[in-house]
Amino acid sequence: MTKKLLLFLLTLSSFVYGQQLTLSNTSEISVLTVGPGTSLNDAFGHSAFRIKDPNYGLDVVYGYGEYDFDAPNFYLKFAQGKLNYLMGKDSFSRFYQIYIYFNRTIKEQVLNLSQSEKQKLYDYLITNYKPENRAYLYEFFFDNCATKIKDVVKIATDTPIAFNSPEGFETKTFRNLIYDNVDKNTWGSLGIDVALGSVIDREATPEEHMFLPENIYKFFEVATKNDRSRLVKKNNVIFTKRPIKTSNSFFKSPLCILGIISFFILFLTYKDFKKNKRTIWLDVFLFSFTGIIGILILFLWFATDHTGTHHNYNLLWAFALNILMIGQLSKKTPQKWFTKYVKFLIIMLCLMTLHWIIGVQVFAIALIPLLIALGIRYLFLLKHYSDSQ
Repeated sequence: MTKKLLLFLLTLSSFVYGQQLTLSNTSEISVLTVGPGTSLNDAFGHSAFRIKDPNYGLDVVYGYGEYDFDAPNFYLKFAQGKLNYLMGKDSFSRFYQIYIYFNRTIKEQVLNLSQSEKQKLYDYLITNYKPENRAYLYEFFFDNCATKIKDVVKIATDTPIAFNSPEGFETKTFRNLIYDNVDKNTWGSLGIDVALGSVIDREATPEEHMFLPENIYKFFEVATKNDRSRLVKKNNVIFTKRPIKTSNSFFKSPLCILGIISFFILFLTYKDFKKNKRTIWLDVFLFSFTGIIGILILFLWFATDHTGTHHNYNLLWAFALNILMIGQLSKKTPQKWFTKYVKFLIIMLCLMTLHWIIGVQVFAIALIPLLIALGIRYLFLLKHYSDSQ
């Protein structure tokens, strides 16, 4: 009798959870907003859907943005912007425990949806989670874990949603929105500013602000449906981040490190100027470094699908052709045309400064000492080669 009862329960369980459930009237669908973490990849937070139905003991979380580590050529596809991300599913209890462990705030907004809208949204998630549908081409600004929340809610609701501007809202560029989450004088911010181009220095529309999970929360809070009812029925803070001591050591920051390196470059340049000689290895290093960075920038611009890496005027200081000048630098007296090339590099630095001043592109503040050192070194090379010819 016990075996038959167990078999019956297993069969019933398989039937219930193997089918797409019809949610009960007690069900709730909410948006979860997770606060930022401590590393660059989680500095912008996370968004997910929570589906809760006490009648079925259902409490699951669906989110977008998992890495597919099994994808062939994972790192190459990641660099090219061709890597598919995956939709994820987890129990709420496990989701909660993970973010409690990493000490990240969790906020919940219960959506004001009709029963048919709840069912439509849930059915969409179920279908989207099928193996053949889980993968999607991730794009940081326009197709990520936060924008997916907005897009799915728009699909599920029977009436249009007005995403009103939150109180105190101000229009910002994409880069400034990044700065709101990543300090300017960090290695992560330096990498972002070097890799991303002038395209992210345009002002984002109010709806485009919602590529950030925190802005999903703010815009959803004041969003209204076509019948003028609020999109969010209620909200609550599930977990508040525990206070922690942060150590922001300036001596480890890129501005400090690059400042020290730049001082060393200027010191050697001063010595070379006084002794009327040239430290060859320094010039080989500088031209190799700027050339390699330039090649990477060209790769991100022309050989990838990343939209944010286009029109990157960091090429004005990290000039890719510098890598081809190593042979000339190794000679005591290079060919005459090389002097013109050095003049060209000085003009490029001046153009970069102009781009920065007029707002074509914002560059990393940590680069300032390095750019000054490069400019002075180029001026020294120009004088040194002019005197020797």
